[in-house]
Amino acid sequence: MATLVGIDTGGTYTDAVLFDQQDGVIARAKSLTTKHDLAIGVAGAVDAVLADADHDIELVAISTTLATNAIVEGQGSRVCLVLIGQRKDALDRSGLRDVLRGDPVVHIKGGHKADGTPVEALDIEALRESASAHAGEVSAFAVAGYFAVRNPEHEQAAREIIREVCDLPVTCSHELSSNLDAPRRALTAVLNARLIPLLDELIRVVHDLLASKQIQAPVMVVMGDGSLIASQAALNRPVETILSGPAASVIGARFLAQSLDAYVVDIGGTTTDIALLENGWPALNLDGAVVAGWRTMVQAVAVHTVGIGGDSEVRTGEGDVLQVGPRRAMPLSLLGHQNAEILNVLRGQLDRGYARTHDGRFAMRQRETDSMPVGLTTGEQRLWTVLEAGPLSVEKLMADHPLERQLERLINRGLVLVSAFTPSDAAHVLGVHDSWCTEAAVLGARLWARRDTISGWSPGDDIRRFSELVVESLLVQSGEAVIAAALHDQYGLDLSADQEVARSLIAQALKLDRSRALIKVDVTLDRPIIAIGAPASTYYPGVAERLGCEFEVPEHAEVCNAVGAVASGVMRQAKVTITCPSQGVFRLHFESGIEDFSELEVAVHSAKDKASGLARVRALEAGAADPEVRLAQDDVVADLGAGEQIFLESAVVATAVGRPRLSRD
Repeated sequence: MATLVGIDTGGTYTDAVLFDQQDGVIARAKSLTTKHDLAIGVAGAVDAVLADADHDIELVAISTTLATNAIVEGQGSRVCLVLIGQRKDALDRSGLRDVLRGDPVVHIKGGHKADGTPVEALDIEALRESASAHAGEVSAFAVAGYFAVRNPEHEQAAREIIREVCDLPVTCSHELSSNLDAPRRALTAVLNARLIPLLDELIRVVHDLLASKQIQAPVMVVMGDGSLIASQAALNRPVETILSGPAASVIGARFLAQSLDAYVVDIGGTTTDIALLENGWPALNLDGAVVAGWRTMVQAVAVHTVGIGGDSEVRTGEGDVLQVGPRRAMPLSLLGHQNAEILNVLRGQLDRGYARTHDGRFAMRQRETDSMPVGLTTGEQRLWTVLEAGPLSVEKLMADHPLERQLERLINRGLVLVSAFTPSDAAHVLGVHDSWCTEAAVLGARLWARRDTISGWSPGDDIRRFSELVVESLLVQSGEAVIAAALHDQYGLDLSADQEVARSLIAQALKLDRSRALIKVDVTLDRPIIAIGAPASTYYPGVAERLGCEFEVPEHAEVCNAVGAVASGVMRQAKVTITCPSQGVFRLHFESGIEDFSELEVAVHSAKDKASGLARVRALEAGAADPEVRLAQDDVVADLGAGEQIFLESAVVATAVGRPRLSRD
């Protein structure tokens, strides 16, 4: 049987498995994810699983939470959005203005009507001028035209013009989704453009590593729906890798665990991903994946992603209650393990005798570049230069360079990482973990423990009690997230902030100490939990206890995503829409344009041919060996009564499925 390598790059760890299609996992390894240089973490894990191997590697598959984490944490490269033929108020729909976070937007004349005919000509000169003006301050462009899914010619022309002006990646919205809703397609295109440099770095690192080992196996990436795609094809649509990690985790859990009906909960360093497994298959969210509140047009596993993980930054929320997340921080124990000099800084802050806002927090560059990142303000440039000597105490950094908003923007762009107290540090204080520097965790806990504004906490208590409160917060928030997922999956309910009563009752039910409660509520999850991820065995026995459900942490749970990466296959789709713009005219709308027919039967036949051919080509480009194509047709008709109907629209969807092409194929 074939021997494969699965790699999962998460926010904290990079995992690797050596996998035999008959015998399963042969070897496994973990290495810290090194965001400043991904090659170090990837090489550490891959070298370990290949150390004693005498196998011909025939496929390497990657899953990653980098894209998901970047969106959850509000990070990513600066982009320019080009809106063609769209009104200015389009920015106020679907959260488009918020997701841009101040990145430049250009409105260009053009666009199409619902029947695919132009509203007006594309303003080529305005587009060329705008592209030239913004090229030096962004890393990529996103292009979204009005009714581009009915005729993509203006988006395609815009891409060529931008490429003439500058050598930057361009994302066209019609290539990411064939569904209507221009603002949501624009949002998806923005996220895609923003994530290109991130995925490009990971894929380049893996290819370089394989080349150094003279391994010539194809490299594939897990998409959000759990299918595989060739690495070079993935670079054109990195947004489809959001929820790649969760999708791989569900597939891996199904492979490793016994339950066919369960909640798969994957807790990592940055996020917790929750997905329902029914009859052995994960459900897909056909309406588009939702990540950090943004509803995209990416078809993916129906997963609920929340910013709760072992490396979530501890903070105080409303009512001075301890909370974890949603932002990831490097644990102080890990920073102390890597940089022992920070221990003196922590000791000095303790010796001061009183608390300050930035106690126990450090800032450092998250990634190194050969030049100053594009689009930085003068203040941001100054901070970036200062952080070359990092990690630096945020307290001293703000005293010498009072640029707090600029620091926040660098963090949001993924250029700077903060180190602070996390549940991983609490686990070191409690003796649950001892992998890193326990002294740094203890010092961080002591800095927190002298605060007097934490609900349910007295500065006279010891740091073990404080650390127990941190872990308790993580358990309660995790339980809330699982119950919220179940309520959504069964009833379509959304436990958003405006349902405070329901959220409060659920939180109360999940607390073990309810001695002062006036109302006692119990909540039970009627499904077992398959808990995976490195911290699963640490935290999920406590979560399951609160939820009154069975749970399983399967063998190899800590590398489940890497297993899922090599246990999947290729699936690609293509959609052709048929409309009737006028009597006797049946118009096909597909990726390369429009085509008219005078007979519906002929139009349907052509639509099936085009969809089948395109799906097959996409599957082959994605790395399928011999894809099988299935067709589905959804007709929309109007009933005129007396048995008479009139055709309105039809969607022909072709799905091509196949096993990944191995190096021996």
